[in-house]
Amino acid sequence: MDDTELDCLIIGGGPAGLTAAIYLARFHLAVKLVDAGYSRASQIPCTRNLPGFPDGISGDELLQRMRAQAEKYGVSIVTGRVSRLDRAQSGFAAEWGEGQATARSVLLATGVRNRRPDMDEALHDEALARGLIRYCPICDGYEVTDKKVGVIGSGSHGVAEALFLRGYTADITLIAPEKAHDLAAADRERLEAQGIIAVDGPARGVAVQQDCIVIETAEGHHAFDSVYPALGSDVHSELAEQIGVALNRDTGCILVDQHQRASVTGVYAAGDVVIGLDQISHAMGEGGVAATAIRNDLAAARPLSR
Repeated sequence: MDDTELDCLIIGGGPAGLTAAIYLARFHLAVKLVDAGYSRASQIPCTRNLPGFPDGISGDELLQRMRAQAEKYGVSIVTGRVSRLDRAQSGFAAEWGEGQATARSVLLATGVRNRRPDMDEALHDEALARGLIRYCPICDGYEVTDKKVGVIGSGSHGVAEALFLRGYTADITLIAPEKAHDLAAADRERLEAQGIIAVDGPARGVAVQQDCIVIETAEGHHAFDSVYPALGSDVHSELAEQIGVALNRDTGCILVDQHQRASVTGVYAAGDVVIGLDQISHAMGEGGVAATAIRNDLAAARPLSR
């Protein structure tokens, strides 16, 4: 183990984890952040929803700036995937690759992973970088105003995303990811009322042509200016399960109170791994709330002094 016990170990280096790291370091606490390098923010070509960046900023550049700011105040940032988290006498013990540490508290900011549509990985990444594939209509629905948009999804989730995007454009097609659509009669009526076309699958991305992405379906090929996969996501809550943290039964997200405290004393969670608005600004806010709660809880257990 590291010779020095940490005040807080942060697992996850996205906007939530890095915000918390900056706060905790400026509270004069000993902090280490372990990042596996899979933050969804790093995949954003350009976000224009984040206040203070009127011309937008790439997710990767934002994370680089935040890491530099955290390191400026003494945060130790290491690359690795934490594979084990246990309760220990003094708090918690974690292991990753060739590293390990003990800490009085742990912040889980491990996020989620989007489920991808059926397409070649290189094609997906090219389309994502060019804005031909988008995952968050709240973030970038504005960018598809009056454009031709495809939504890959079905059921209530796919219908909800298509209807949300209808506020930006009248040209929307909802494509079933597999076989025929599974839609309730009420959902079909809602789609028809808004002029949204429902096309049966399977859906497969096959090509990028100029400024369009081509999706192959059971009913032929369709070209779109942008496609939104509405296939859900997988929550990275395995570490929380290892130490008995309570999870939401439906989503698998970590349950927290209004100060981001989890059900196990000394464990906190922030960002997309918690149920909420999956937005960078929201994750940052939760990171700040969690860091402040960590500082105050640690001080209550053992007065902090310089």
